[in-house]
Amino acid sequence: MRSAIYFLATVFCFLLCSCQNGEQISANEARGKADSLGIKIEQIAADAKGIVGVAMQVIETGDSFYYNADKHLPMQSTFKFPLAMYILHLVDSGKLSLQQKVHISAKEMDQDTYSPISEIYDGNIDMPIDSLLRYSVSHSDNIACDMLFKTGRGTQPVEDYIHSLGVAGIAIKTNEEAMHKNWTTQYTNWCEPKAMLQLLEIFYNKKTLSDTSNALLWQLMITTTTGPNRIRGLLPKGTIVADKTGTGGTKDGIASATNDLGIIVLPNGKHLAIVIYVSDSKADLNTRESVIARIAKVGYDTYETK
Repeated sequence: MRSAIYFLATVFCFLLCSCQNGEQISANEARGKADSLGIKIEQIAADAKGIVGVAMQVIETGDSFYYNADKHLPMQSTFKFPLAMYILHLVDSGKLSLQQKVHISAKEMDQDTYSPISEIYDGNIDMPIDSLLRYSVSHSDNIACDMLFKTGRGTQPVEDYIHSLGVAGIAIKTNEEAMHKNWTTQYTNWCEPKAMLQLLEIFYNKKTLSDTSNALLWQLMITTTTGPNRIRGLLPKGTIVADKTGTGGTKDGIASATNDLGIIVLPNGKHLAIVIYVSDSKADLNTRESVIARIAKVGYDTYETK
């Protein structure tokens, strides 16, 4: 009897040690992978000659990586993603409808800004909210963006909504028109990359919007036409990416913001949420976009089978 008990105890200890050893190996592998990813990203980021902030996470597993992810970096048009979430929240709440039309005056249309709709219309038109969302998110139209802010009663309700979701590290203080009038104003719209990553996870896991609104925003981001050389740039052909770009101007040789954020569908069916901001950079546009593309690719390569 004593021999049987000893045998069982020995087996138990063996299994316990094996389990603990396996967990230790797994933890070491994870740390090794993160260290390797960090070295690669640090080397790539140096080419930007500025500040590079990165946050990424495999949504299904929680595996994550951060680099300068708590810095306050200018968002530029990436703020159109949280804006779209807020507008769709109002739709879900019954306060707006996608077919509701918004009037755009000739004065509002007549701006020196990036706006595909201004190349089609002269103003004094009524455009439904679903079209404004498509132009703002998929085509990064600045006039459409500001009309959505106007419809939602300004920037403060958008910020309040994002904060109500538990995402504190995002500030939305001004619209596109104001940013174009004063160089420093763009820096009042900032986020921590880790906070925007948190918002992507909330969006993907349908924690705040209806299934219908989630599906619409996902489709709008999949059909993004801006920044093809950023997150999407080096990924295998056919990779599904739902993203939103943001780009600031250049002053005295400094590019304020070259950004991209989104969700990559990995070959294993999991989803990599990724946020990459290149701020106050002395590099040219091709280099800045290459930095984003290469960081996205090493993230993809690191997590594609995990």
